[in-house]
Amino acid sequence: MSAHSAHPAQAGQPAAAPREHRLSLPEIVDALIAAGMVPRAEAEAFRQERRYYRGETHPLIVVAEQRWKSPAPPHRLLDLDALTQWLAEWSGLPYYHIDPLKVNLAAVTDVMSSAYATRFRILPVEVRAGEVTIATAEPFMRGWEAELQPILKKGIRLVIANPEDIARYQVEFYNLAKSVKGALARGDVGGTGVSNFEQLVELGKAKGTLDANDQHVVRIVDWLWQYAFEQRASDIHIEPRRDIGVVRFRIDGVLHQVYQIPMAVLNAMTSRIKILGRMDVVEKRRPQDGRIKTRSPDGGEIELRLSTLPTAFGEKLVMRIFDPEVLVRDFADLGFSAEDAARWHEMTAKPNGIILVTGPTGSGKTTTLYSTLKKLATQEVNVCTLEDPIEMIEPAFNQVQVVPDIGMDFATGIRALMRQDPDIIMVGEIRDIETAEMAVQAALTGHLVLSTLHTNDAPTAITRLLDLGVPPYLLQSTVIGVMAQRLVRTLCPHCKKAGGLRAEDEALWHGLVSPWKSKKPAQLYHPAGCLECRMTGYMGRLGLYEIMPMAAELKGLIGAHTDLVQLRERAIKAGMQPLRIAGARKVAAGLTTIEEVLKVAPPLQDLVPAP
Repeated sequence: MSAHSAHPAQAGQPAAAPREHRLSLPEIVDALIAAGMVPRAEAEAFRQERRYYRGETHPLIVVAEQRWKSPAPPHRLLDLDALTQWLAEWSGLPYYHIDPLKVNLAAVTDVMSSAYATRFRILPVEVRAGEVTIATAEPFMRGWEAELQPILKKGIRLVIANPEDIARYQVEFYNLAKSVKGALARGDVGGTGVSNFEQLVELGKAKGTLDANDQHVVRIVDWLWQYAFEQRASDIHIEPRRDIGVVRFRIDGVLHQVYQIPMAVLNAMTSRIKILGRMDVVEKRRPQDGRIKTRSPDGGEIELRLSTLPTAFGEKLVMRIFDPEVLVRDFADLGFSAEDAARWHEMTAKPNGIILVTGPTGSGKTTTLYSTLKKLATQEVNVCTLEDPIEMIEPAFNQVQVVPDIGMDFATGIRALMRQDPDIIMVGEIRDIETAEMAVQAALTGHLVLSTLHTNDAPTAITRLLDLGVPPYLLQSTVIGVMAQRLVRTLCPHCKKAGGLRAEDEALWHGLVSPWKSKKPAQLYHPAGCLECRMTGYMGRLGLYEIMPMAAELKGLIGAHTDLVQLRERAIKAGMQPLRIAGARKVAAGLTTIEEVLKVAPPLQDLVPAP
């Protein structure tokens, strides 16, 4: 791209061949006034007041601080992103949003030095075979192109990006790259290799390993956590591969690759995190669990649950991120409809019995139970939990960790809790007949017991307990109700688009609700993608709930040979709403999409039409 690209000489646009210069505040304000982008009277008064402004802050940032709204409908707030998009259009260059999850840090930081990028206020963001994309917020500072292009031996594609993003990522990208290179320079490039069977032959070449407390490694781990918190990640995966380590974040249920790290650095990072989690750093042959409490960028406390696993190429580490604020979330925020919430509150208000929450791993069962217990844990009751592992520390509960190695399993734990004068007991999971029998015994003796099971839907929880060996008469006496749940991604409220039902939408809707008699919505919402949702079209997740209170007619169906189809049919006639129908209602309300519900909710083939 030429250093002096011609621009159309329209109102509010620069001359055809602007001279080499940094943008000034009067220049920007004049252009915005000419383009009709800002309220003229306020902008002219501001321009007069700041006509001698020569600060280092980029003019767009100064203008964004005024919080002006565009005079033309829909009167959009002129924040920094809106002004950056206008600058791109005004200067005739493409607009570019820097998404750090999509930037290959190792490649872009090799394009130029940190000092060079800082000097010209530019940042490489993409590297391809014959082209480098470089972001700037100074469209008329182009002299560096002629200097850089012969060195790169590649074409340069210049784009306009948010000046605050450029300044921030100049620091973050280069500091991280510097830390990785610094760590490698002080350690063995081959890595420890002990737990990687394909590297055993390299042991004779080892000259030493990286120190987990090396300041470079400390900075990399700190960056990783802060970055994950900013990106709303629920899990961090550190995965060894044959030649390189991979870091991935799970965001709204989907994994995104963040960075590739040399194996030597990855091993040192894993050791650093294990030290902080009070785990055995030397032991790499068996899985381990640990936990760390740290702080988010805004100062809030966050807990990380750690889990290691020996793999063919080394030790894999997964960190699950728990935000304590999840404990005080309202049930409406979790996705409960008014009807769901009323049924759930009615069930959990009972003084004794068993309530089961079912669903696969990652379906939000723990969040539901913690939110429920938080509401129930008043000064008048004793709430005890038995968990493996303890997910989140909550002072209002008496939380007990299961430790099978010393004989402290779920059944033993329940037996011990029964002597602690509990009112409410939460059992992390019913996995075997002994735990099931102890949970039932606790319910029979006047306690409210909440627990989880891994089943596809609510009625199947009854047959699962029968299969474990719990006598039918005990289930009839103790089970208050069962709730199955799933999580679906929610449409981004900033960019979702409404539209009428297309032919493919009608087919999907039929597949979602068939054979249930359900009215088609007049319109559906679809994901679009914007800066707020990182162009995915989705932001956050909510729950789908299938609640089955154990009414008298259902208890009568529980026997040695319970017919699951009959139990499910009777539950639906009694008012149970299947997961897919709960999902269909969320779709009709414009909260999610049919595709999201179809991915997680079991089909309705065995169900009868709603009465």
